[in-house]
Amino acid sequence: MFSRIYDLSLNLFMHHPTDHFPILNLQKFYDGIMSDRDLLFHELTGKREIDEPHKHDFFILLLFEKGTGTHTVDFETFSLGAHQLHLVFPGQVHQWSMTDPTQGLQLMISRSWFESLLPALRFPVSYYLRHLVITLSEPGYQALEQEFRAVSTDLKEKEILWELIYARVKVIALLISKFVSDNFNDYDQYQDNPIIAKFVQLIDCWYKAERSVAFYADKLNISANYLNVLSNRIFQVSASALIQDRILLEAKRLLKISNKSVKDIVFDLGFYDNASFSKFFKSHTNMTPSQFRAQP
Repeated sequence: MFSRIYDLSLNLFMHHPTDHFPILNLQKFYDGIMSDRDLLFHELTGKREIDEPHKHDFFILLLFEKGTGTHTVDFETFSLGAHQLHLVFPGQVHQWSMTDPTQGLQLMISRSWFESLLPALRFPVSYYLRHLVITLSEPGYQALEQEFRAVSTDLKEKEILWELIYARVKVIALLISKFVSDNFNDYDQYQDNPIIAKFVQLIDCWYKAERSVAFYADKLNISANYLNVLSNRIFQVSASALIQDRILLEAKRLLKISNKSVKDIVFDLGFYDNASFSKFFKSHTNMTPSQFRAQP
């Protein structure tokens, strides 16, 4: 549940030279002449499959009028339903299995536009990562669909007015922030605590080499006990569990969508040997690394 909070912290907008995952950019999905588009629109109808998990370096908005099937983001699986909005942030791993009678609209938004839209989203990205699926009211769905359709119409113009399209996407971002505010009441307790925000950033930088709560507490100039208090208050898990969860997320990603051997993954994640890695992985998943990798 809590593994989603990490990947978009300090290194949210950075490309990692050691990233071992297939990462798809926006141009992979555009077969026209232009190679520098900042936004693509697609209609999703009926059965569609993404069998192999993968990363994107752009932001995805999926608006479902109706839907059956599943959408998996960072190994958490969501059931598709009517009037849902699904968010996939840059760097997240996802796959889906959509069946009839799914009908939806998709916007793919470039990393540069996404970065510029962050103020319009109003809440920290780490908060959205706790709410990747938003069930919309009928008026809420209609408001978003209208904007999605308007973007689609604008993209068909002979002379595309990108300033207008960007303005519409900014409106979409503001609407999303409103729907999140209307649907969830846990932001006050989360409240973008600067210490916890920095802790999440530090985990993303150091999780492969440093696993002790004391190390992070020292970096934050607080006691390990107080860091645990804050972690339990905001995330309902210990600081140690947050560190382990980030390691586990990376292990799952490497096992599923990289070609690295288990031995190389053990080395990459800083484990002493295969046995210690297998023990860690099995204690969290009830599967060995090889069993997890063999799963469809």
